[in-house]
Amino acid sequence: MPNPLNLIRNFSIIAHIDHGKSTLADRLIQRTGGLTDREMTHGQMLDNMEIEQERGITIKAQTVRLKWKAADGQTYTLNLMDTPGHVDFAYEVSRSLAACEGALLVVDAAQGVEAQTLANVYQSIEYDHEIVPVINKIDLPAAEPEKVRHEIEDIIGLDASDAVLASAKSGIGIDEILQAIVDKVPAPKGDASAPLKAMLVDSWYDPYLGVVVLVRVMEGVLKKGQQIKFMQAGTTHLVDRVGCMTPKIEQLNDLGPGEIGFITAQIKEISEARVGDTITDAKRPAAAALPGFKEVQPVVFCGLFPTDAAEFEKLRDSLYKLRLNDASFSFEMETSAALGFGFRCGFLGLLHLEIIQERLTREYDLDLITTAPSVVYKMHLSHSKNEEAKTIELHNPADMPDPNRIESIEEPWIEATIYTPDEYLGGILKLCQDRRGIQKELTYVGGRAQLKYELPLNEVVFDFYDRLKSISKGYASFDYAQVGHREGDLVKMSILVNEEPVDALSMIVHRGTAEARGRGMCERLKDLIPRHLFKIPIQAAIGGKVIARETISAMRKDVTAKCYGGDATRKRKLLDKQKKGKAKMREYGSVSIPQEAFIAALRMGDEG
Repeated sequence: MPNPLNLIRNFSIIAHIDHGKSTLADRLIQRTGGLTDREMTHGQMLDNMEIEQERGITIKAQTVRLKWKAADGQTYTLNLMDTPGHVDFAYEVSRSLAACEGALLVVDAAQGVEAQTLANVYQSIEYDHEIVPVINKIDLPAAEPEKVRHEIEDIIGLDASDAVLASAKSGIGIDEILQAIVDKVPAPKGDASAPLKAMLVDSWYDPYLGVVVLVRVMEGVLKKGQQIKFMQAGTTHLVDRVGCMTPKIEQLNDLGPGEIGFITAQIKEISEARVGDTITDAKRPAAAALPGFKEVQPVVFCGLFPTDAAEFEKLRDSLYKLRLNDASFSFEMETSAALGFGFRCGFLGLLHLEIIQERLTREYDLDLITTAPSVVYKMHLSHSKNEEAKTIELHNPADMPDPNRIESIEEPWIEATIYTPDEYLGGILKLCQDRRGIQKELTYVGGRAQLKYELPLNEVVFDFYDRLKSISKGYASFDYAQVGHREGDLVKMSILVNEEPVDALSMIVHRGTAEARGRGMCERLKDLIPRHLFKIPIQAAIGGKVIARETISAMRKDVTAKCYGGDATRKRKLLDKQKKGKAKMREYGSVSIPQEAFIAALRMGDEG
């Protein structure tokens, strides 16, 4: 029997990275008896992946159903959604927030409000959520709860006079948080007799059950044995298991309005269960799908190649296995003259790229080379004799069409919000200026500056985040949202080694920064490529024009060592013979570029 609506509370936790979100989720689970101390095998119980626990970040949304006896003597069902905090997973966060009626806003008492907190809290306010502020880590020596309380009021505009003061690590204020959820978060609405309408919040692959689908029921009842239809995908499935996580798996007969749980329906491919889809009854469907669904598009692309060509099949199998659990990641085969066979992969952003790469290295024991990340460019082509004018999307700089046919190139832009302590402002402004940024606003809140900049994504995907962190000694926080494509003066820069183009090192750059980028790449390759018996020129070129050049001098064998005494013409003759040999060698010799040189050159990111 579904729970009465007035005894259900659905909420998520919003926080910046490392403000104690997962630790707080642990304490709430323990306090409500979801797990005993003995069952808490590790901290951050909702972060299942090794990388999540190590880095202290949440990558996959998780849900847990808790029972709590409130001050009024009633037992409430609390559904906690633990969402990712990072901008790469913004769409998943938006669906998780759409499944809730309220949110806990967790702010570190020592660090205050930061960029990601802001981005997610505004999204939460858009969904008309009731937000409960929680000031965490109040037991730290550097904690300033009163200052943070004012920050929440000044920056976000929320009344924080009754914010709960807590320390998730020490267990302070946990009961007060649970009571605040019951008192402030509204109960869900929904009609159990209406046609079924449920939102697909997330899905993951289980080797025994197939695809497990996390759902929030809006209207109607979802039962075991029911024939359901995914409205966006257009597929029908038979529900064979209904349940919830407490966080242990608990099987149920049905899920009613306002409830959050999971179903399995013998779905084999995770791509069939897309986040944000609407689930309805196949026999008695709902009139319209739930709003907000969109296809997740990869934003950043790069090539992944095995260091050892023999591991290609292993890499392919590993990518297919990873794809089982992550439908937002795409890949297709590509070949490179320098690196051999590999895959061109699409990611939601840089963190997503880093996580996939790390999982391939760790879980599948692969040694990989990653080419420089690039973004999706829109090319407007003029019509030629055989073809009419058209627009194409370019993911790989090596596939760039003939420059004579290109009328214009558009690149993606983002709006970045940066929070930084005042003393680092100068360096950050210079960094944004160097990356072709357009300043939109600069405001002060307390002793910290809030910067809004529009930047080309191409300039951010290299090492912008690392540079920002090093300039600000780790204190600046950064968040961004896409603002569409804009036209730019972009060119393809090729790298030639011994007058042969190296496709893996070609990149699309802005004409204004091409020379500096090309010079940096040539200088780095000069140090990385070993010397040969002949001179090797390394050039950066745009079309037929060389914009930078370095030369690796030849190794010289001392051919005159055997001459002792005698006429100078003997030595001259030997040196001339050597010179001719070197010229011939340069003509026919091939330059072997070691793998380490590629890896180091591709990791260079950006000169600055």
